[in-house]
Amino acid sequence: MIITHLGRSPRIDPTAYVAPNAVVCGDVSIGPDCRILFGAQIIAEGGSIEMGRECIVMENAVLRAGARHSLAIGNNCLIGPSAHVVGCRIEDEVFIATGAAIFHAAHLGKGSEIRVNAVVHLKTRLPAGTTVPIGWVAVGDPASILPAGEHERIWAIQKPLNFPLTVYGFEREEADIVKITRRLAANLASHREDEEG
Repeated sequence: MIITHLGRSPRIDPTAYVAPNAVVCGDVSIGPDCRILFGAQIIAEGGSIEMGRECIVMENAVLRAGARHSLAIGNNCLIGPSAHVVGCRIEDEVFIATGAAIFHAAHLGKGSEIRVNAVVHLKTRLPAGTTVPIGWVAVGDPASILPAGEHERIWAIQKPLNFPLTVYGFEREEADIVKITRRLAANLASHREDEEG
């Protein structure tokens, strides 16, 4: 399904393949010989998504960009099934495995490998060739790579990165779920004007 959002339509290279039940929405550019598989969701809401050549987006992966955080993906990247990638920069030849999550303003250096269910947190920078092990968390700049069970160490690095401000535009002290969902509902209402085709 190809959707125009906020007056911006996806641009898909004629050599690319997009599965019939994948969604490509908004200011999205898909490069030559890319493959977007079944159930994948590539959604640009105010920001843009740029994908290089020969990238593979597997089943049910979600790629998102918002007004504050565009998404840029280099050449020859593989994004695994059910991965979640939002508003970050991914250099060439990066592998993101099944169920991995890459958050806002992260930067993945060339040849990085994010293994199954691993997390690269917001504003985290991975040097070229970095591996984040299965289920581990990369956080900070420079990145610390820690097992998920090290919550206190992860939080000590993550808290100053200010997820509520970076993602939702609220200082931590004023952020609550009512304010967050109210703002999201208002922003997402723009989809009422979307056009298929």
